[in-house]
Amino acid sequence: MLAGCMLAIGPGCRAIDFYTLSLQATADVESPRELSMVSLPAYRIEPPDVVRLEVLKAVPQPTYRLGAFDLVLVRTVGVLPDRPIDGNFTIDADGAVALGPPYGSVRVVGLTTTEAAAAIRQTLQLILQNPEVTVQVLHSASAQQFSGDYRVEPDGVLRLHGFGEVRVAGMTVTEASRAIESQLARYFDSPRVGLEVVHYNSKSYYVILPTAGSGESVHRFPITGNETVLDAIGEVGQFSNLSSKTMWIARAAPDGLGSEQILPVNWEAIASGGETKTNYQLMPGDRLYIADDTLVSFNYYLGKLTSPVERLLGVGNLGLNTVRSSETLGRQYNSNRRD
Repeated sequence: MLAGCMLAIGPGCRAIDFYTLSLQATADVESPRELSMVSLPAYRIEPPDVVRLEVLKAVPQPTYRLGAFDLVLVRTVGVLPDRPIDGNFTIDADGAVALGPPYGSVRVVGLTTTEAAAAIRQTLQLILQNPEVTVQVLHSASAQQFSGDYRVEPDGVLRLHGFGEVRVAGMTVTEASRAIESQLARYFDSPRVGLEVVHYNSKSYYVILPTAGSGESVHRFPITGNETVLDAIGEVGQFSNLSSKTMWIARAAPDGLGSEQILPVNWEAIASGGETKTNYQLMPGDRLYIADDTLVSFNYYLGKLTSPVERLLGVGNLGLNTVRSSETLGRQYNSNRRD
């Protein structure tokens, strides 16, 4: 009866194997593969990519208000000959420019360059007659505040520290750079920024592995545009020792085409023969599916089927042994009493 049950349920328990000769006709013979790889389309930034932003040019507009640690050029006319004021000054943490003795310090943080020049002139007039002052920003410390790494937020925007936010989802690096420069143009004159993607988190491929007949596990790997089936199997080696050599790539098709594209993989030819025909280049969203080994799956289901029987037999055997032990102890007890 047990053998009959196993034969009856065996076909229904096997993993479905899509690796058939009929599917080879559906495989795209022009699909890129090792030695004939292609460049991926222009990368489109999506959450949760991480980009690095670097300020190349950020000259403040005339309406810019000075901040701490800004570098300014201060030039004066009509000051003491032995104490000229003509050079670069850094606004200190207190927001003041130290002009040196005997002029002292002047607080300029929060002022425009015109207002800062007027404030310095007013201070110098305490000891000088009709001094002339000009102030120019050489380097804005605030411009460097938004230089660094940014993670694209779930809503697809980059939030620049104190300079608003820019939507970059779906843009190329060039398009995102222009959008950021357009945003910064509200604060700086003709700003220029450098942008690069440092963590490609939004584009990936998947490797689906059998778990000894108990289901499947999915592993996600970021894609950089140069991965093949062999590379994917190399990554899988970190997680499992593969017992099955039956595998294929399931390439998602746009909705409405009717079916996915199946690319059967000849692992033995790739590994031992160095064949490149089925060592396909992986594309974003590809699923490398590795079928469950038939013997491993059968062994799992056989164990699953016989496990309840083994437990029942074990419980029955334990009960029988207990009864026998009780009878033996009883006979020994009665024998001791007669003696």
